[in-house]
Amino acid sequence: MKVPIDWLKSSWHAGKHILRPVASPSILFIASCRPAMVPIRTLGARHRQSVSRHLLKLDKADRYLRFGYAASDEQVQRYVQQLDFDRDQVFGIYNRRLELIAMAHLAYAPPPEHRSCAEFGVSVLKQARGKGLGRRLFDHAIVHARTRGVRMMFIHALSENTAMLKIARKAGAEVTRDGSESEAYLQLPPAGFDTHMGRMVNRQFAEVDYQLKKQARQFWSFLAGLQEVRKGVREGRHKAGA
Repeated sequence: MKVPIDWLKSSWHAGKHILRPVASPSILFIASCRPAMVPIRTLGARHRQSVSRHLLKLDKADRYLRFGYAASDEQVQRYVQQLDFDRDQVFGIYNRRLELIAMAHLAYAPPPEHRSCAEFGVSVLKQARGKGLGRRLFDHAIVHARTRGVRMMFIHALSENTAMLKIARKAGAEVTRDGSESEAYLQLPPAGFDTHMGRMVNRQFAEVDYQLKKQARQFWSFLAGLQEVRKGVREGRHKAGA
């Protein structure tokens, strides 16, 4: 599979911050360039800890927008523990440090008569905003929902959550406001062959990206360890010659 060169550079530089001295600004700029294609991973039960860390980093205001109330740490953890990864789908975007910086929850309605409906929720850490990650996750969720036969996607959000409602409106969703809360719904066309292929390609791309970042981080950690050893040897020689 052909991948963008900027993405390869970004993934390879994962973990390079461990080394000292810090890389030059030009290298850091290359490493932080946002690729045209954002790797989005499908998360499972083994990722509960990452999901929990991500949501707990949201401040009071962000939790209020995400959950509709200022969720406490205990309430956030309860939400994470109740996630049904077999029924629903959870997607995430990792940065170079393998930190979950954005995630989305696509919840499918359990009753048989509502199996063609799903609800979308998203959260993005402050330092990762302004890059369109929420929209990327929304588009990604639409593809997965269509392949599962979903014909209607719902977004329940506070009316002051303008970022989420803007994403929904741009996708063509109908938005109705009822005081402090708003409901948006988007009709989805049936999935075609290209939809299924796109889903497979995106999944493979995200997995390769994560593994490359993981290996790169381990490699840079190894080099950082060598730096410490060499530094100790140099200091020992210096003391011996003093």
